[in-house]
Amino acid sequence: MAEDEKGSWLARRAEGALKRGFTRAYDTVKVDPRKYLLQLQAAHGLPISGFKGVFSLELGALDHVATDTIRGAMKIAAVEGAGLGIAGLITVIPDLSILAAITLRTVQKLSLLYGFEYNTDEEVGELWIAAASAAGVDISRELLEKEVVNRFVPRVIQRIAAQASGEVVEKWAGRLIPFASSVIGAGLNYYFVRTWGQRAQSHFREKHLAVRRQLSAAQASLTVDNPPRLSS
Repeated sequence: MAEDEKGSWLARRAEGALKRGFTRAYDTVKVDPRKYLLQLQAAHGLPISGFKGVFSLELGALDHVATDTIRGAMKIAAVEGAGLGIAGLITVIPDLSILAAITLRTVQKLSLLYGFEYNTDEEVGELWIAAASAAGVDISRELLEKEVVNRFVPRVIQRIAAQASGEVVEKWAGRLIPFASSVIGAGLNYYFVRTWGQRAQSHFREKHLAVRRQLSAAQASLTVDNPPRLSS
């Protein structure tokens, strides 16, 4: 009974921390598309002047940057988990808030990398559908079409937080042991971000390929309608 109560308490606290973390991350530490574009140009050498340009690049080049992006976030999450893990269960809640921010920024970077910005309400909604997919939560696109974005996003965040808090109760129990929990916290954060990052990459990669197919079909149709003229 005591263990059940402890698990229930931790689940509630974890859900609240994740909810606050994702909300705060979106409001205050979201990725700046302009700065990230410069990073892709300078650090990764992508020859693009805008995010739509990624659809003309080799897909392998984008996948390589995506892998580097996820690995970088995994390392940051591991360091953060090791630092806050020293005190055991006491620091689980602030750890989860920071972890939510790291995870959401990773999802945002992957979205931009594969050519999907989030300037309009519809694009913002699509970003959160991707975040939900990364969390293992299925959000119907019909829900986005029926809701205005400022009501849709909080509902999605709640679903994500509820899903992720279950993982916390199941896997974070080892952090009850101070000091040893530092190593455990680093490992859990590392694999948490890796799992979410890989799911998000898969989501955006599939969308990217769908757009490529549409562009190819449009180009083929244009060629049929306007065949090249033979010079006399």
